[in-house]
Amino acid sequence: MSSLKFGTSGLRGLVTDLVGWPSYAFARAFFRSVAITAGANRTVVIGRDLRDSSEGIAATVAAAAAEAGFTAIDCGPLPTPALALEGLRRGSCAVMVTGSHIPQDRNGLKFYRPDGEITKADEVAILDALGDVSAVGSMGIVPATPESSARDRYLRRYRDVFAQDALAGQRIAVYQQSSVARDVLVDALESLGAQVTAIGRSETFVPIDTEAHRPEDIAFVRDAMSSGTYDALVTTDGDADRPLVADEAGRIVRGDVLGLITARYLNADTVVVPVTAGSAMERAGGFSRVVRTRVGSPFVIAGMAQAKEDGSALVVGFEANGGFLLGSDAQVNGRTLAALPTRDAMLPILATLAATRGSGLTLAGLVASLNAGETASDRLPETPAEHSSAFLQQLGQETFRSRFLQPIGAARAVDTQDGVRLELDGGRTLHFRASGNAPELRCYAEANTSVEAEDLVRWGLSAAADAMTSSAAARP
Repeated sequence: MSSLKFGTSGLRGLVTDLVGWPSYAFARAFFRSVAITAGANRTVVIGRDLRDSSEGIAATVAAAAAEAGFTAIDCGPLPTPALALEGLRRGSCAVMVTGSHIPQDRNGLKFYRPDGEITKADEVAILDALGDVSAVGSMGIVPATPESSARDRYLRRYRDVFAQDALAGQRIAVYQQSSVARDVLVDALESLGAQVTAIGRSETFVPIDTEAHRPEDIAFVRDAMSSGTYDALVTTDGDADRPLVADEAGRIVRGDVLGLITARYLNADTVVVPVTAGSAMERAGGFSRVVRTRVGSPFVIAGMAQAKEDGSALVVGFEANGGFLLGSDAQVNGRTLAALPTRDAMLPILATLAATRGSGLTLAGLVASLNAGETASDRLPETPAEHSSAFLQQLGQETFRSRFLQPIGAARAVDTQDGVRLELDGGRTLHFRASGNAPELRCYAEANTSVEAEDLVRWGLSAAADAMTSSAAARP
């Protein structure tokens, strides 16, 4: 069975399942269904990250575009938000070849309409169109028109609105690794006055996950910051739509806290976040409205669109992984920063550093001033979907929920739009949800201290495992 599957943002799977015909077929299905109905011109911009397999897959996508009657523009390696920006500028569709933060043996495709990311309905249309592609197409090599200035336009987007001294005096380490934004990050920070040192460049792919940090990444960041040379360290995941920022002590700042700082910096009145974001959005944000959605950028984008329709003036969205979506035009330094409703790493990095400098505090001091609490998460691997589903269904029922939570308290509020999120007393939350692309049950917790949050996750997973075992034993 193929590993290819649409997840929270795009199609992903093993490289061995994607190269060749599968990537051609999915691209053709996109062009035959979404692209021809989205009001786009017959042009598609194609970009890629720095994985070994990405260049070849991008060439296959270009061949599929030609077969469908589209002119392919090869933007080369560049951040996903830079490619999305180029598609918006041209009024064309876009295809980004990237596996984001997942390991080198996997890759994926992110599809964009001329107005932004595809929707969940578009994903269904692509899957429905796959059958029409199975017996057609030559898959020949088709040269794409090169385009080298999309990266520079993305850089100018931020350089032209932030003050030239916005980061003056700040000493920033850029952990370059294999991020496709490793050079543009250096250029952006230096153009705003920061003293930048590039470290850790890698010619082999490094799977940086900005939400579930690997022990080796945590160790690298702490070691890099241990000398006291830098005020902050910044980097991104592979395709630069998720940021990672560490403070002067080498502590990685949560992605939703980066989003909170950025939203406040932009004076947003409405923020749209998934249910996995911390409750500091409501408690400490100072926003007129906080909208919570299911996990995944398509749901956040839909929530932003609805908020704008409801009359919100400046709408932003962000996820627990730090990816920031600008749903409305915003004012920065008296200049207009145009909306970019797709996940972006550059804006939260620049806004967080600028807010730090403007506050007169260290980055750690700025984060502490938010009183955002602490979070933790973990998972139960190899948990069949039917077991997770049955447990979550039970947890949604008051009688079972009260009995389940008795050792730790009672639920003050319940959100069931993506799993079951429980608000407990003492500023605590406990959230269970099934993974969308793996057989596992995930648990997220929030508390006043990191020890409390970690203890809550450990209890939650143990209690969930016991409940699922008991339910399985009770079945005939």
